[in-house]
Amino acid sequence: MTDEQEIKSTLEDYAKAYCTKDIDALMHVFEDCDDISVIGTGADELCIGRSSVKELFLRNFAEATANQFEWQWSKVTISNDYAVVAISLAIHLEYQGSKLEIPIRWSVALRKTDRWVWLHRHASSPASNQDEGQAYPQEA
Repeated sequence: MTDEQEIKSTLEDYAKAYCTKDIDALMHVFEDCDDISVIGTGADELCIGRSSVKELFLRNFAEATANQFEWQWSKVTISNDYAVVAISLAIHLEYQGSKLEIPIRWSVALRKTDRWVWLHRHASSPASNQDEGQAYPQEA
């Protein structure tokens, strides 16, 4: 398997663990150290360290159930033992009795150890008040 295939496999590992709410498998995707970080789409979702990241995911699991990660556009850049993944996706989930499809954009930083591990994941949502072809939102 090529490095790029191994890296993309970590995305599948993350998605499977997230959908099954398997916190141990989800945390296994990340490097086993306290330097990992996650930035989520929520205003308070700025996490550094394993316990903070784990708490965020457990909160996510309590609030909703994801059923599918639909991968879309992606770019993998590899430099020696480090890599960056830029990817867009839709997460299909159930939240408060409703089925939702949430568009997300991720940046994932990885390091090669005996396997590719995540050091950082940043998530954002496309601006809903910004028209296609415009550099800035219509309203602040």
